Amino acid sequence: MDLNLAGKVALITGGGSGIGLATAKTLNAEQATTVLFDQNFDRFDKSAFTYPELVQTVTGDVRETKEITRLHQELKAQNQIPDILINCAGITGAQGDFSEISLDDWHEVFDINFFGAVNTVKEFLSDLREKNWGRVLFLASEDALQPYDDEIPYCATKAGLLALSKGLAKTLGPEGITANAVSPAFINTPMTDKMMKNRADELNVSFDEAVQSFLKERRPFMTSSRRGYPEEVANVITFLCSDKADFVNGANYRVDHNSVGTI
Repeated sequence: MDLNLAGKVALITGGGSGIGLATAKTLNAEQATTVLFDQNFDRFDKSAFTYPELVQTVTGDVRETKEITRLHQELKAQNQIPDILINCAGITGAQGDFSEISLDDWHEVFDINFFGAVNTVKEFLSDLREKNWGRVLFLASEDALQPYDDEIPYCATKAGLLALSKGLAKTLGPEGITANAVSPAFINTPMTDKMMKNRADELNVSFDEAVQSFLKERRPFMTSSRRGYPEEVANVITFLCSDKADFVNGANYRVDHNSVGTI
């Protein structure tokens, strides 16, 4: 299916790994120009892209508004103004009992997961408005509406992104700009790799056993017996970036193999 994305420019925060990187590859296969913004690109291999000449990486931190402004200025100088903003930058943040998580830990996860998206959209929104066309995507999570008691800060940031997406959809829809969210669950990414390695160490089991026990104990509503793949999330995001999704606005797409209607 031709998604008519050739010639579009997509900015992806958190594009150096995981779902952000998979999304960049999927958009690139549709001949969209992709600008990846992340703190590091240790897992990045330009040769893995279909059209490597359409890929640009920029190192930076979504918490730093000056760095996002610098990125904006550089892209303007290159005549590479984004049509699509995809907010994937995020961390799990501090986990544990609510009373033991410090305010500094709360600020860290909000500064990256939530305010990083706010910073990016505020910086680039005027460009989308000038074009009277645009796509704004937020990577939320199953945790947004079914929070877990040991990762409340992370869950709260994802719930905030859902509200931000819905609010922007109402604001920007009349201007030809859509805002949507995608909520994955337990995807095979560096973030969940770290979680499962820690779990394996705590339980003194293998990595695969840690994954299976986590699915059984913490995600029993998932009807699969595996983690999802980043590409499975990227496919949904790419569709929402296209003209095929013109009539989709303010939506939250679940990519979670979930048999229970909790999101």
